[in-house]
Amino acid sequence: MADLRRSTVFFTEQHLSYADILPPLEVRSRIEVAVLNFLKVLNSSTPAISILPMINRKKSNSRVNHGLLTEDSWIFLSRSFCTRSLMRENTTKSFMRVWKMMEMCYEILVKEKRVTQRELFYKLLCVSPDYFPSQVQVNQTIQDVVALLRCSRFSLGVMASSRGAVAGRLLLQEPDQEIVDCTTCGSSGYAISGDLNLLEKLTMKTDARYIFVIEKRLAEDRVFNQIPCILITAKGYPDLATRFLLHRMSRTFPDIKILGLVDWNPAGLAILCTFKYGSIGMGLEAYRYACNIKWLGLRKDDLAAIPEESFIPLKPKDLQIAKSLTSSEILQDNYKEELAVMVQSGKKAEIEALYFHGYDFLGKYLANKIVQVDYI
Repeated sequence: MADLRRSTVFFTEQHLSYADILPPLEVRSRIEVAVLNFLKVLNSSTPAISILPMINRKKSNSRVNHGLLTEDSWIFLSRSFCTRSLMRENTTKSFMRVWKMMEMCYEILVKEKRVTQRELFYKLLCVSPDYFPSQVQVNQTIQDVVALLRCSRFSLGVMASSRGAVAGRLLLQEPDQEIVDCTTCGSSGYAISGDLNLLEKLTMKTDARYIFVIEKRLAEDRVFNQIPCILITAKGYPDLATRFLLHRMSRTFPDIKILGLVDWNPAGLAILCTFKYGSIGMGLEAYRYACNIKWLGLRKDDLAAIPEESFIPLKPKDLQIAKSLTSSEILQDNYKEELAVMVQSGKKAEIEALYFHGYDFLGKYLANKIVQVDYI
């Protein structure tokens, strides 16, 4: 991956910030060094409470890296730092949370365990309720520790929760397990594990020509019997495990086109962009979760196939998402134009509206759309 990054980016390596996948011993060493540095400053002739320098994860520090020889693009963070300090009132609790999170992660790594962010929340809620009253503080602090130690959350022993599933013309084999044929997994598909280490070790084979990323759920009409394809879904906003597996498939099967089918609304486009570029909050690891996905549908050209009664008025939250996307440099021009059409129309449409034409219509719709793939 490091060789790929160096050979395909416009930005030079010194401009980029990455969180590495490290073995537990190395992560523990970095935590120990952070503790020793803190104590060294505290016990010096001019004692002080040291600050914690970490990569700035704000939008102003984000950039989009475009491939020089490929169509791949992803969000990255430049080497701009922010700090957590015990001496500033507005960051005191954040400062303490970082140390408590590192202590917890160190304990997890010593015991050679892995936990989900939700499990971590309940543990911290019991031992430090004043600092971790909700899941939000846990999620933000994990990213603070990632930005401080420059290692991935998986390296910290934090496992991704997954809602995702995959179906279609894909053979999967976990280490020392039987081969799973994803055409036989039923309408619910093969549940994607939250263990990124396991996903990294999956053996995959396929004769598919397309990967369809479906926003909400896998189609129950077995589209893969009509079109040689793999179907994958995160059932809404994409979780890390689903994004990681899709990225792995894009590297394992580089000739297969990846096509997104999302609702025609700002949230659907935001979901597509997360698959395509990663996210600012995960900017240090974005390249591990991004892939060159194209927006197949729903598009403005599809609206004629949707009954007028099926359109839904845009809500304030939709307009807020649209405003955020429009102001972002990640969005390509033709996507911005389509987003403007959404806002001007004041309405949105869901994928399910296509079933007005019959429950087998989705397969016909996809077959018709893929011939346009080179033009979207």
